[in-house]
Amino acid sequence: MAGRLLLRAWTLRALQPGCIAAARPLHRAMSSLGGIPTDEDQATGLERRTLQALKQGKDPYSIQKPKHYAGTKEDPHIVPSIGNKRLVGCLCEEDNTAIVWFWLHEGDAQRCPSCGSHYKLVHHELPH
Repeated sequence: MAGRLLLRAWTLRALQPGCIAAARPLHRAMSSLGGIPTDEDQATGLERRTLQALKQGKDPYSIQKPKHYAGTKEDPHIVPSIGNKRLVGCLCEEDNTAIVWFWLHEGDAQRCPSCGSHYKLVHHELPH
């Protein structure tokens, strides 16, 4: 609001007779560039790489909700890891308060010792 008032005061003063300043139309910087820049235009560094990967359909930092797996031998829960084993916690029932912890190793799908859900370790490279 204050910027508009200052802009109007300057243009009215420039249009008065006897004013040395030439009366020229004021152009805003954004209008010459084609509008307000988007987030993609302004992003730099890691944010830019993340936005580009999301545009290509990749999920570099596990930002999106994970895909739901059935947990069967044919469709096991996928567990990403940068090593050859990972500690996994399974909530066997929805209202269970105890977590069943077990080591998941590379190779075929392994079962939870309590409920029988299948988990498979998949090698995952860090994006950076």
